[in-house]
Amino acid sequence: MKNKFFITTPIYYVNDVPHIGHAYTTIAADVLARFHREQDENVFLLTGTDEHGLKIQHKAEEAGKEPQKFVDEIAGEFKNLWDKLEIKYDNFIRTTDSKHKEAVQKVLGTLYDKDAIYKGEYEGMYCVACEQFKNENELIEGRCPEHDIVVEKIKEECYLLKLGDIQQQLIEKIENDEFAIRPEKYKKEILSFLENEKLKDISISRKNVKWGIPLPFDQDHTTYVWFDAFLNYLTGLGWDGNISKLSSGSSESSTLGFWPADIQLIGKDILRVHATIWPAILMHLGIRLPKTLFVHGHLLSGGRKMGKTLGNVISIDEMLEKFGMDGTRYLLMSAGTFGEDVDVTMERMIEKYNADLANGLGNLVSRVLRLAQTSNFQFSIFNFQINSNDSIFQLTEKTQLDEALGRIQNIVRGDNRYIEDNKPWELMKFDKKKFEKVMNQLIHNLSAISEYLIPFMPETSEKIKKALETKKAEILFPRIK
Repeated sequence: MKNKFFITTPIYYVNDVPHIGHAYTTIAADVLARFHREQDENVFLLTGTDEHGLKIQHKAEEAGKEPQKFVDEIAGEFKNLWDKLEIKYDNFIRTTDSKHKEAVQKVLGTLYDKDAIYKGEYEGMYCVACEQFKNENELIEGRCPEHDIVVEKIKEECYLLKLGDIQQQLIEKIENDEFAIRPEKYKKEILSFLENEKLKDISISRKNVKWGIPLPFDQDHTTYVWFDAFLNYLTGLGWDGNISKLSSGSSESSTLGFWPADIQLIGKDILRVHATIWPAILMHLGIRLPKTLFVHGHLLSGGRKMGKTLGNVISIDEMLEKFGMDGTRYLLMSAGTFGEDVDVTMERMIEKYNADLANGLGNLVSRVLRLAQTSNFQFSIFNFQINSNDSIFQLTEKTQLDEALGRIQNIVRGDNRYIEDNKPWELMKFDKKKFEKVMNQLIHNLSAISEYLIPFMPETSEKIKKALETKKAEILFPRIK
């Protein structure tokens, strides 16, 4: 029986069109999904859109559209972008799907019956942009650090989810890596928070917000958008909200058999809720926690978080137009340590594209195939097999994606130096034996590179393989002036 691998992205809020940050997370998830498919594993990649909440309601009103029409259009923009980036997802979940809404209501009813949810009042600092309450220690001079806006102090009737009674159990699960948080620094950050602060019961409903899922036991309240969104990780597998289908183990032939998730990829801005509230919901339901929460940093530009007001946003559409699909995937995945904040500028990306792809990989393929054509060198294609001891294999498996690409780039640079040092254009005239040895080494390495690139640059991988088969090379990466 094949091993299973289930990876999720966050579902993206449809208050605006997709941006480079969404692409960064989703490309990484696609790289890992493709990598595991290459190991002949049964893979499920889940992504989608988060479509409820007051902010969506207001955005739709501003656009003069019904909320459903508004979210349909933005969800379509996300799907279009994933097609352009060749994201091979297995399901695109939308929280306005009727089956998702039915499952959410069933879960709410179950939690209410278990006394995990109760009616009360919640008072706290509320960020309209996040649609979340914030703890005082999360704020910077009374402002939300993510949106740089002043939070409002509000008090309202709501239903609350109990958090305090699961806190110690959650700490233990994180400590022993039953619920692993990676990189390690984020695990330490969450443990420090949980060990030094008592979790407050959290509001899971809003009164008088129309655009949301009504609570089955109180129609005056709709589900808080974040609660509804968390459950996508289960409903995206076809779960109908019946906890017995997950808590007692599900049919191996069903998509429910993919749970628990092997990796849930998230940005660091949503770490705290994913490391506390999400596992709390699952623990109350008696459902196993995800195996690993992998957290990446922010994309910065010029040392600052990208934002429209700062005018430093890099357009993902502009990247695709300038660098192509594989060029864009390469530049984002190699931009810096995956897990840390990464600083990118268009100028640096153009330099890197020209150095690594146009003058590097593209030039190498062109040189080797041109030498083969000129000399009429006959070669057979190497069937290069990547094994699990391979350093590039291990780096990719460990989500060290930038380092894996760095190792591939080292092979490219080494081969270009190898050509300069050995001058095969001269060897073909005077030393056929050495020429054949040099060419066989270069062909072997190109075969290896084409295999290594499958998860990262699928189109380029295929083009290199085709070039080796036909002994004709097209220009892979035109130089940008």
